[in-house]
Amino acid sequence: MDINNNTQSMNFERIPTVPTADEVLDRALRRAAAKMREKKQKKRASEEFVRAAYLSVHDKLVSVIQGFPEMDNLPQFYQDLFEVIWGIERLRKALGAVGWAARWSKDHRGGLAKDVRFSSDEDATASRKKAVARLASVVHQIDDQLLYLNEVRNVMRKLPVIEDVFTIVVAGFPNVGKSSFIRRVSSAEPEIASYPFTTKGVIIGHRIERREKIQLIDTPGLLDRPAEERNTIEKQAISAIINTADVILFILDPSTYCGFPLEDQMRLLDEIRELVHVPIIAVVNKSDVKTLEGYKAMSTASGEGVEEVLEMLLSEKPAPGAAHHPGRQGYSDPDEEPADKESYDRPSIKWRESGLRPPRRDEIEK
Repeated sequence: MDINNNTQSMNFERIPTVPTADEVLDRALRRAAAKMREKKQKKRASEEFVRAAYLSVHDKLVSVIQGFPEMDNLPQFYQDLFEVIWGIERLRKALGAVGWAARWSKDHRGGLAKDVRFSSDEDATASRKKAVARLASVVHQIDDQLLYLNEVRNVMRKLPVIEDVFTIVVAGFPNVGKSSFIRRVSSAEPEIASYPFTTKGVIIGHRIERREKIQLIDTPGLLDRPAEERNTIEKQAISAIINTADVILFILDPSTYCGFPLEDQMRLLDEIRELVHVPIIAVVNKSDVKTLEGYKAMSTASGEGVEEVLEMLLSEKPAPGAAHHPGRQGYSDPDEEPADKESYDRPSIKWRESGLRPPRRDEIEK
């Protein structure tokens, strides 16, 4: 597998701004007016205006859909993340509504242009205006969906890029030293603060080890609560643990300076052990304050024991030729055939389900 290409495909920063309905129409009408000026015969000019306007709307809406990643082909981490943040079905419906309008524009372009061609010279202008009014009505029906997709795009652009490389997930309660460990061993520079939920989102760090990139993921604080009570950030962490880890570093703080009893930390460790099938290495941090018998100790404050813990983690790296630990979920298979490129009319939604309906000709005033 070409890791660089995979990383590039996950670069959500490249998703273009989603235009509003008025912006789509303004662009279409400007292009149509330019095409119209190329024709000297009045009726022929009106026909060309309709064709150009409908084609411009179709092309722009298709580009909106193609700017978003294909949901079914995303790594499981991102599918879970999208489900937590927006709900994939809601996202599919929004894209499907845009696809509906794009297909409608394509399907009706020729017929409405012919209406102008075969109209009388006196009626050509009226036929052109009626065709444009129908087009505007369809595009305005999806304005809310376009606005929603642009909000999604603005958040999506800030999501972390998870690469398909050997991955260490760092887990534990808030303030146990997760971010400090990553700062010690990688290029990440997470913001550290002395209050719960210090890590506001998934933070990614990298380390080059023997010319190979190692990825470290700092999860948000996970509270030992039933899954249905976890908030969005906590669910993101669960997704990261289940679907990206080749090995998990679970950090304990027996000093309880983190603000959580050791018993609660142990319960969380047991819960994670039930969730994953990859190695879990549990260590104690803040060894300068207190240690715990049977657990490797380190101090991310002084650096003592950090390199030894890192070596323990790297010892779980699969042998050359095996991309990931076999217990990891959602990883890519280098031999797997890539899925076919998804066309713009998938995902689709039925008009009855979406509540969208193209206007009839008799509904458009002359």
